[in-house]
Amino acid sequence: MSHQVSVWRAAQLVGVARGVLQQQVRAGALILNEGFVSTDALLRLYPSAKLEESGLLERVTQIRDEAFGKRVRERLLPSQEVLAQRLFAQSQELADVRRHLQTYHGLVIALQQRARARAAEHPHDAAWRELEQQVTQGLAQALATESVDLLEVMDDMLKVMTAQVTIRPSGHQFLVEGHANLLQSGLHSGLKLNYGCGNGTCGMCKVRVISGEVARTQTFDYPLSEAEKAQGYTLMCCHTAASSELTLEMLEARGPQDIPQQHIVAQVRALSVLAPDTRLLHLQTPRSNRLRFLAGQSVALGWTRVGQGDVQATYPVASCPCDDRNLHFFVHRDDADDLARQLFAGNVKVGDAVTVLGPTGDFVLADGHRPLVFAACDAGIAPSRGLIEHALSLDTAPTLSLFWLATGSDGHFLSNQCRAWSQALDQFEYELVSDADVISGAHQIAQAMRADLFDIDCDFYLAGPEPFVRAMHGELHATGVAEAQIFSAIL
Repeated sequence: MSHQVSVWRAAQLVGVARGVLQQQVRAGALILNEGFVSTDALLRLYPSAKLEESGLLERVTQIRDEAFGKRVRERLLPSQEVLAQRLFAQSQELADVRRHLQTYHGLVIALQQRARARAAEHPHDAAWRELEQQVTQGLAQALATESVDLLEVMDDMLKVMTAQVTIRPSGHQFLVEGHANLLQSGLHSGLKLNYGCGNGTCGMCKVRVISGEVARTQTFDYPLSEAEKAQGYTLMCCHTAASSELTLEMLEARGPQDIPQQHIVAQVRALSVLAPDTRLLHLQTPRSNRLRFLAGQSVALGWTRVGQGDVQATYPVASCPCDDRNLHFFVHRDDADDLARQLFAGNVKVGDAVTVLGPTGDFVLADGHRPLVFAACDAGIAPSRGLIEHALSLDTAPTLSLFWLATGSDGHFLSNQCRAWSQALDQFEYELVSDADVISGAHQIAQAMRADLFDIDCDFYLAGPEPFVRAMHGELHATGVAEAQIFSAIL
C-alpha cells in the first residue's frame, strides 16, 4: 500500500537534493498531493533506491576512520529521553492501528458468517454465495504475506532518528538530528531565523508550538508569562523536538532589511596561510552574543593595539550563517588596507579582540528552486563561498556551478575546497580560470557558461572587481538572461 511522505522526507529517503525532486514535480514526473508524494511514485522514479544508498545513513557510509557506533550516537541518535518519547509516540500509533485492524477484521468475519448463513438458508440464491466467496477471497488476500514497502519502513525509522519541523506561515521545513536544539537545526538548514543570545536569556527565538511536543535541552533565564505558556510558546535555543513531527509558528527574516545592525567583540581564533598574499582570519564570537547575518553579506572589523592605533576594514564574510559563532574572512595583502597591513606584519595575534560591526549588503540568495551559477573573480570567492555553503544547507537548488577567475599570483587558493565539494556532491561542478586580464577572463567564463548553462533557467551570482562584474553582466544580458535572475557584488 502506498505511503504519503513530504518532499523533504522523500528527498531523504531516495538520497537526492530537494531541489531535484522539485524539478521532477515541475516537469510532471512526480505528482504532489497537498504537498505530499506517494512512495509508489518515488519507487517508480527511483527504482534502485536502497537503504544504504539513501540520505538516511549517508554520513555513516562515508565513515572510514571513525567508529560506527560513536558516529551514530553523536550525530544521529537523540538523547535517551527524547528517543523514549518518540518511541512511545510510535508505539501509541501502532497500538491505534492494531486496534482498528482488529475491529475491521471482526466486522469482515461477521459479514462472512452472515453471508454464509444466508447462503445456507437460500441455497438457490447465487448472490449470497457470491458475496460469501468475495468476502472470503478478500480476507485471504488481506491476510496473505505481501512485500514490504522499503520506503515506508525507512520513513518509520527516520521518524525515530530525526524529527521533521514545519514552520508556519512560511511552510519551510528542517530536520532535527542528534542532540541539536531547534535553533541550531534551523540555522544548519539555512533558514533565516530570529534569534539573539542563543542561550535562553534574550527571548528573541521565542516561537509557538502548534502541534507536536518539545523537550527542554537546557535551563533558561528568559521569563515566559503564564499566558505565553498557556498558548504554547517556547524558546528554540533551549528545546528540541520530542515528537517525530513538529509544527511551529514564527516569523522569519525576508531579507537583509530584517537583520538588525550589531556590535560584537569577537576574538581571533586562528590565522592561516592560504597563499603567499592571502590569509584566513578566523574570528569567534561569544556564546551569548552571536552575529546574525545572511550569507554573502559583509561586516566592518576593528582592531586596536597600544602603539599601533585603531584600524578598520570591511570584508565579506566567507562562511555560512549556519555556524554563526565562527566567522571566516579572506584577507589579501594590500598596503592601502590598514588591517591587512597589520595582519601581514604579524601584529594581529591569536586571542586579540576584534570588533564586528554589521552586517551590510544585499548580495544574498534569492528564494527559489532554480539551478545556481556563481561567477567570482579573485576576492569575490569570499561571498561566493558563503552563498554556496548556504545553498548546500538549504538543499533546494538542483545544481550549483562555480566559475572562478584568478588574476593574481595567489591563484585559486581554495581549489582543494572546490575539489572536495565536487567529489562529495553530485550537484556541484566548478571551473577554474586564470587570466591576468579581468575582461579577457570574464569572456572565457562566459564562453564556458554558454556551452552548458545559458539555455537553462538559472540564477547568476557575480562577485569581484567592477570591470569583471560589468563584463559578466553584459555577457549575460546579451544571451537573454533576465535582470531579475542576476545578482552582483562589487568588491
